[in-house]
Amino acid sequence: MLTKEQQGRAVQLMQEYLAAKNPGGKKCWKENIVFDAERREVIKTKLMPLLAGFLAGKTPLNEFKSGVDSTNKAHNCWGFRGFKGQMFFNILTNVGQDPIDGVGDDRFNSALKTALAMPANEAAAKKQINDFAEFVRQMNEQHVAAGNKKTSCPQIGSIPFFLSYFWQIQGPDVWPVYYTSSVNALIDSNLWTPSEDAGGAYLGFKHIHEELARLFTKAGKQPFGLYEVEHVFWFKSAAGGVVETPSQPRDSAQRQGGKEDDVTELLPDSFVPPIIAILPRVALNEPGMATAAKNSGTSLERAFEKSINAAFTILGYAAELLGQGKGRVPDGTAVDYGNRYAIIWDAKVRADGYSIGTDDRTIREYIKTQVQKLKAKSLDNVYYAVISSSFKEDYDDIISSLKMETPISEICLVQADALVAMVDLKLRDSQLVELGPTGLQRLFCNSGVLTGKLVREKLA
Repeated sequence: MLTKEQQGRAVQLMQEYLAAKNPGGKKCWKENIVFDAERREVIKTKLMPLLAGFLAGKTPLNEFKSGVDSTNKAHNCWGFRGFKGQMFFNILTNVGQDPIDGVGDDRFNSALKTALAMPANEAAAKKQINDFAEFVRQMNEQHVAAGNKKTSCPQIGSIPFFLSYFWQIQGPDVWPVYYTSSVNALIDSNLWTPSEDAGGAYLGFKHIHEELARLFTKAGKQPFGLYEVEHVFWFKSAAGGVVETPSQPRDSAQRQGGKEDDVTELLPDSFVPPIIAILPRVALNEPGMATAAKNSGTSLERAFEKSINAAFTILGYAAELLGQGKGRVPDGTAVDYGNRYAIIWDAKVRADGYSIGTDDRTIREYIKTQVQKLKAKSLDNVYYAVISSSFKEDYDDIISSLKMETPISEICLVQADALVAMVDLKLRDSQLVELGPTGLQRLFCNSGVLTGKLVREKLA
């Protein structure tokens, strides 16, 4: 039950959402009416027939899984393409069906069907989440005991999102999807805190959505269901969870007598340290940034490099800052010895976006010298990352040529806001953002542009 203070805070978030406009000037909530209509149509024509076929034993598991994947690629309406969705589904199936160390097709399929079926009531929902979590935990133990790495196991923390996604397909107006972004936004707004019990946490999440739907409907004078509540907290997460912006105190006319307790600066809810939060502004060379760097006794370029190195260090890599004074070398490296891969990175401060074609010869040289050194440390994969404000669309052919002509595994163009998003999510939940193939490595092993939005879609 929300207090009056919490209700006021929630209504403020709703009002901010209702007032928000897209770059074209259209209200976001009106756009989402179309978006939600698409979701309901995709459920009716695509997802529900697939799910019903699997639950009835008419559609084989692998056909069901691939059908869900292709549907979500064609209609990205749920964020199921992220690590807690389709990737979890793939790893879960691979481990469960493994003929050597899995639990066997029949037992796995039975457990999955029981978990995916829409719960009869809230007590059943809690039991289905907790029972499936215990099933996966035992399956993982068996998998590791057979000599496999823990990093190849499905993450139990993904289960509430995974199951609730399929429950909402069957009951769109009853079961909210347990989005990490929504959970974080509710916590940051001091509206709700999940319990340690996964099943109990989901029921609390469901209850707060139901209460907010009633509150928003009354305060907003328009209908709010689960989808509409989701949009409020998607908006909160996207608008306030990436880069910390300092709050301003009320002006003197709003203060009463200048008393200390009347100053109402908002406390920050970002987890991102200032040295990382400033990355996008430095990458863009915003007005005043070069002067601030000079006043700090450094150049803007070197400050950018140091902030990037700090980001990789916080993420858990063995990070080394190279660059100035060390000859013709890239700006830095980040190594994950546990998962046997490394990232060679270069930083580019650009107000108008970076064109990789201007430095392809230098990149070739860096790759050829650094990959040899890094692979001598028994690393299997080495990725090259360029970090800048944004990227001009002239990179496809150059990336293809570099991958053919050098021993690099992938070349990733990383927007500065992507690193900020990684650090934010890492500090919120270290178990969610691990370095290996079910975490950050999956982001860096794809050539092309990596944005903050894409990071959040994949991880949250």
